[in-house]
Amino acid sequence: MADRLVTQDQINKAAWAVCDTFRGVVDAADYKNYVLTMLFLKYISDVWSDHYQGYKAQYGDAPELIEAMMAKENFVLPPQSSFGFLYEHRHEPKNGERIDKALHAIEDANGTKLRDVFQDISFNSNKLGDEDQKNDTLRFLLEDFARDELDLRPSRVGALDVIGGAYEYLISRFASEAGKSAGEFYTPAEVSTLMSHLVEPKEGDQICDPTCGSGSLLMKCGRRILEETGKRTYELYGQEAIGSTWALAKMNMFLHGETNHKIEWGDTIRNPKLQDGNGNLLHFDVVVANPPFSLDKWGIGSAEKDPHKRFWRGLPPKTKGDYAFISHMVETLKPDTGRMAVVVPHGVLFRGSSEGKIRQALIEGNLLDAVIGLPEKLFFGTGIPAAILIFKHNKPDSSVLFIDASREYVDGKNQNKLGEAQITKIIETYRARGTLDKYAYRASVEEIAENDFNLNIPRYVDTFEEEEEIDLVAVRKERKALNAEMAELEAQMDAYLKELGYGA
Repeated sequence: MADRLVTQDQINKAAWAVCDTFRGVVDAADYKNYVLTMLFLKYISDVWSDHYQGYKAQYGDAPELIEAMMAKENFVLPPQSSFGFLYEHRHEPKNGERIDKALHAIEDANGTKLRDVFQDISFNSNKLGDEDQKNDTLRFLLEDFARDELDLRPSRVGALDVIGGAYEYLISRFASEAGKSAGEFYTPAEVSTLMSHLVEPKEGDQICDPTCGSGSLLMKCGRRILEETGKRTYELYGQEAIGSTWALAKMNMFLHGETNHKIEWGDTIRNPKLQDGNGNLLHFDVVVANPPFSLDKWGIGSAEKDPHKRFWRGLPPKTKGDYAFISHMVETLKPDTGRMAVVVPHGVLFRGSSEGKIRQALIEGNLLDAVIGLPEKLFFGTGIPAAILIFKHNKPDSSVLFIDASREYVDGKNQNKLGEAQITKIIETYRARGTLDKYAYRASVEEIAENDFNLNIPRYVDTFEEEEEIDLVAVRKERKALNAEMAELEAQMDAYLKELGYGA
């Protein structure tokens, strides 16, 4: 393979082209797991091979030293588990069984680091067809990843961010194809960027996403600190309920070099796993999330006897779990530095009954800092507009800032986007914390109370555009001028017709 450096765009295109092997054979929601897992295996295999060759060139006459150096690698690669081994045997039967054995051997060899990461993915699954079809499909997959463009050796690729970027690129493309299920594993990049700015992550912060999906939003917050300080002086925590998505998050972390993370698998409401040694919930400086909208059967039975007392402000309705996630997030904020951003459907802003009581308690507790309305069709799997709620401890005053950013976006055929200008405007408006005509309004807690703690944005931000007054005298004058011009044209037409012999 060539040793020339490869670009991010070349890797992205080559990785996306791999998906052609599965199209028409496996649903996009399923084949993303095969492609992303194989990308991870290819990367750690290429790193292992690259480092081994380097040590061999340096310590060729000392195999024990080479072995000792390889034992310090980030990932241990057992014999017959490398991509190269699988590729060499691709023409033999049982490709699926061979790949599964390789993945499980890698899990076992890497202890807690990769424990259970590959348990929800089987390359030997009947989803890939009968044995012959499956074997051919996986042979094609191995050959696709053996292409020169996907030679991912560090000496060729350069920065690890390139691999992480390719992984992120694939996840975003899968999300655009996956329809409704996409919201389970991916928050649009521009929304993640916006939220990471709004919570202002700082050096030393502990950052959590309790419904982390593939981990993109969580890592975006860490990346802001890395860009500002040049150091990974932060800790990332997350929990994800869906096993295959949790595995994506774990691989995503490693491919972005985020080794200082703790991502748990389980239901955050029914079984919160981010706890200290005494069984108490961990608390964080920053909490961000894009939870499932209005989740039915979210776990009200567990909430009624919650040992962590997260729902003391009230129990959300059993068919809408929005305030269950909000309550959990608020209760995991550090009392001095805690701040959070959460994506919610607009019903959260105004629905009454138990949700209204929880909303009132959060406002009266001076925790709500801002309500930001977003454009429609931003999120995969739903066309409805959403909002971002910002909560903070130790607010300087009791006001709440309302921003209506719903009308400013980059129009797309199936999916709208927030452009850089729109994101910048939201961030600057939030930080300025003042009223901006037809865009933002800073409301006092008394005003909100007068509205029965209804947070519907149009109650606070007046976006009504008055119609321009019509000058009837000017309109009448213009009409007369047009009539005179028409009469002149009619006279000219009559004259032309007479010249041509058509006159009366």
